[in-house]
Amino acid sequence: MADIVSPPPEAAPDWTVPQDWARYTAHEHAIWDLLFARQSAQLEGRAAKAFLRGLDVLHLSKPGVPEFRELSDRLGALTGWQVVAVPGLVPDAVFFEHLANRRFPAGNFIRSADQLDYLQEPDVFHDVFGHVPMLADPVFADYMQAYGEGGLRSLGFGALDKLARLYWYTVEFGLVREQGGLRLFGSGIVSSHGESRFALDDPSPNRIRFDLVRVMRTRYRIDDYQQVYFVLDSFEDLLRQTVETDFAPLYARLEALPDLAPDALLPDDAIITHGTQEYARGKVLID
Repeated sequence: MADIVSPPPEAAPDWTVPQDWARYTAHEHAIWDLLFARQSAQLEGRAAKAFLRGLDVLHLSKPGVPEFRELSDRLGALTGWQVVAVPGLVPDAVFFEHLANRRFPAGNFIRSADQLDYLQEPDVFHDVFGHVPMLADPVFADYMQAYGEGGLRSLGFGALDKLARLYWYTVEFGLVREQGGLRLFGSGIVSSHGESRFALDDPSPNRIRFDLVRVMRTRYRIDDYQQVYFVLDSFEDLLRQTVETDFAPLYARLEALPDLAPDALLPDDAIITHGTQEYARGKVLID
């Protein structure tokens, strides 16, 4: 998401652009293949079943950068979602409008070979590999639409920063309980070679059971691995909490509560892993 209000000249009013799949070079397709092979091998047994199933049913293992039209046909048949190309980050209202109408905006560029392990702005690999498999799951697909609808409403309450934390700690960096352990599903984790190991294996971060108010009070890092991960009991529970909550009084309540640092622990937290915070010690927090 971004604060820019006018689309670039090549974009439509809703900020969409043609993917122009034919323009990808053999080198760019090879970068996708390398990233896909590396991540899909690493995620077996570590990612949520819904994510791995999405990779399979959407045929994302097909060589080369996916063609959005073909991908949308498969995705639409499953959950009614489609993938639309955008030139980069889009304004908040535009982003929410797309989600509310079951359109996922994905960057149409791919990182260079020297950016395999870190990229500041989301590219087609982060957006498609990281986000789209979960949209093949009916429950998570409904959550994403509900989030978009809630995002549009949040603009009238001046509470975008609070709602952004919900997106960050679920869609981007969420964990879920599955098969007696923790599994990855957040796009920022599953598309990251380093964080897909760190989020489950490293002793540094706190891992806390998901609580809606707790999450929306908690600041987050954008410059490094997370200091806290919130763990869902299930995607069904996440959807239920989202659609059954009246966010207007919740925003008013949050205004009266102090924000929490990413490494904070509260007496009533359901702590799954009490982290050492060794990794984050001495690093500068960026909100």
